[in-house]
Amino acid sequence: MTEFTLHDLQCFDAVIRTGGFQPAAAVLHRSHPAVFAAVAKLERQLDLCLLDRNGYRVRATEAGLSFHRRALSLLRELDGLRVHAAQLAMGEESEIHVVIGDLCPRPHVLGMLGRFFAQCPGTRLHLHFEAVGGPWERLFDDEADLILHWVDKGDARVEWVDLCKVSFIPVVAPGFLPERIEQPITLDQMQALTQCAMRDSARHSPQQNYSLIEGAPQCLVADQGMKKEIILQGLGWGHLPRFLIEEELHDGRLQSIAGRHLPGRTDELVVARRRDRPHGPIANRLWDHIQQEAPALRRAL
Repeated sequence: MTEFTLHDLQCFDAVIRTGGFQPAAAVLHRSHPAVFAAVAKLERQLDLCLLDRNGYRVRATEAGLSFHRRALSLLRELDGLRVHAAQLAMGEESEIHVVIGDLCPRPHVLGMLGRFFAQCPGTRLHLHFEAVGGPWERLFDDEADLILHWVDKGDARVEWVDLCKVSFIPVVAPGFLPERIEQPITLDQMQALTQCAMRDSARHSPQQNYSLIEGAPQCLVADQGMKKEIILQGLGWGHLPRFLIEEELHDGRLQSIAGRHLPGRTDELVVARRRDRPHGPIANRLWDHIQQEAPALRRAL
């Protein structure tokens, strides 16, 4: 058996993923005949029939599926090697883009960033503040080196480090609730009252809403500080991070209405970046710095 090439494997993988030679050629920016020839050559070299070409769409044979599963590990290693080589070739970055999400405890996070960038005078920090799905969108639009927010941990394109858990509590100002509302408070009882919520800052992704009561009057705001002030002034109710309202809960300026029907929620704050993109030396040092500071952040909250 003669040696097959990585190009042959890439063509075969693209055909499996796209379901045809023409779409595979488009993905690889190759001609249709070139992709067809590469896969045919691979089959000859292996003495295996990898594809069933009898249907409208080509499909992998049983042998083809088994071979493809093993080939994927090699192709992933190749991608990782390319990313590593790109990182080695990069000099120190002149700028770093960091996105801070709406569930971040800002004084702690900004202090953590300030301590790091004080040691990197040659690198300019670009800070972006986004809410709900905005940080995630910036990360996948290649507009952020890293984000501090929640992530979908099932997405293989990202890697993350857990920083802390952030509890969100449904709260109201004293006197906000009508006297007719009885405990335990239900969603139906809250439907007529204005609910203050974060506005999703994502520009082109589907809008996401959390803990919203369908049909209730809404007040949408850009940040947690404005949301807190609106609730304090009795203009609405909503979920706020506990770290932001500890004093107000203690002195009675805000009251928790958490219960069986309004349990609140807990989000996981992480630092995340793309696994499938190269990162320069400053970005890697920042990543390590945040990991080292994570235990102190957890203790502070």
